[in-house]
Amino acid sequence: MNHALIDQAFRQGEGVLLLCPNWIPRPLLAAGRRLRLAPEDYSKLGLKRGQICERWFSATARAETGPDAPEDEGLSYVYVDGERVLFRDCVEYLGAALVGPELWERYHGFPMFSKFYDYKPESFHHLHPKEEDAAKVGAKSKPEAYYFPMEMNLSLGDAPVTYFGFDPSVTKEEILERLSLYELRENKLTELSRAFRLELGTGWYTAPGVLHACGSLCTYEPQWMSESCSLWENYTPGSSVAPYEELVAKVPEDKKRDMEYIYSLMDEDANFDPEYRKHYFRRPVVEIETDQYVQKWITYGNPYIAAKELRIKPGQTVVIKDRAAYGCILIQGYGKFGAHKCEAPNVIRYGEQTYDEFFVSEATAQKGIVIENHSNQELVMLKHFCHNAGAPDAGN
Repeated sequence: MNHALIDQAFRQGEGVLLLCPNWIPRPLLAAGRRLRLAPEDYSKLGLKRGQICERWFSATARAETGPDAPEDEGLSYVYVDGERVLFRDCVEYLGAALVGPELWERYHGFPMFSKFYDYKPESFHHLHPKEEDAAKVGAKSKPEAYYFPMEMNLSLGDAPVTYFGFDPSVTKEEILERLSLYELRENKLTELSRAFRLELGTGWYTAPGVLHACGSLCTYEPQWMSESCSLWENYTPGSSVAPYEELVAKVPEDKKRDMEYIYSLMDEDANFDPEYRKHYFRRPVVEIETDQYVQKWITYGNPYIAAKELRIKPGQTVVIKDRAAYGCILIQGYGKFGAHKCEAPNVIRYGEQTYDEFFVSEATAQKGIVIENHSNQELVMLKHFCHNAGAPDAGN
């Protein structure tokens, strides 16, 4: 751990760290190609490892992308004067000075992160195990949320709908029958589900234990720092076939052939909820609006994670205060973000350093950051927080 480099980054940035682009391949899914990565770089890591489908922000845990992945797969890096240092090391070394006393005392870290996921087809119908089930295999649960920014979705992909849970008329026996077909043929589990057409500028919250097949929009996804996942559907058009291990990767060894146990990973009440949209759909909620900018809550109404969208009008200089530490990604415009220049790039080469991703310490967030929009369009930034950000309840 390079303490001197971390101190330098924290001091020069006045409590704001500049992060490096963090690209993630997925072997089973085709890329939607809206991450602003150069077209020839989506397969930069090799066809065996899959196309680059995700970009992670302020991540402190490794991505589970297969046996050929490097040890630092998914870990974010901080950039300072031509050198890099792990963001995880910054969190460990700076502690409460970075993430704030509350998160440091409770987690000794920053327990969430965010990403863009960008798939051409819809994903497999899958769930993230509930906390008690994930703990049985030494893993963590993964509550998550989605927001569909207009600026990242000039194309809507092949399937701009997301499936959630199951239709209330579906029986347990029907689901078990489809699971039993996993190694025999396409089990077409989403035939038993229900789909919602995705609306740009809105989002959803997905609790652990809820089956979901994510739609083909490029999606901003604040989530808990975990990769726990169980693919209940073995094939989706435009993907590779999922092996049985993807169903039982987070299942105890003695339960890997126990379909009743696998079924129990599901939260029945949430999956069959006849008012699912009412309870989990999220329209933005305005936090503050002035002649210079508007800031909205885009993830809220849960005890884990939160997120905001900030839009600053052309030519404006504003001071933005927040209650807690956060990571952020700039998706439109250019100017200054505190002590750093900032710009949303049009095309990024793999390995290129950008000036669009930052992490803001709690003290700096509370003091306020001076943001200058030097562009002739809105400067648009997405910001992800832990549960201490003061987000509103869902209101449902």
